[in-house]
Amino acid sequence: MQIFGISALIKALCSLCFIYLTFWSLQSLKLEQLFKASAHQGQIKAIYLLLSIAIGYSANSFFFEFIGLIKNFILIIGQ
Repeated sequence: MQIFGISALIKALCSLCFIYLTFWSLQSLKLEQLFKASAHQGQIKAIYLLLSIAIGYSANSFFFEFIGLIKNFILIIGQ
């Protein structure tokens, strides 16, 4: 039962890491320049946050799916 808790903790931490990495990467795009007025700073930050969550979640899902496929492949070869 503790293995499931550790697995969930690792997945949650990896999700946060991927979201942070995506947020950090999106900062270099300078999306503020695409908007006319700088009065919409809150909306720009919301876009950064939502894009970071969407891309980070997708990257995290891909990462764990890829790890699962490799584990299954190793199990098949080991038989």
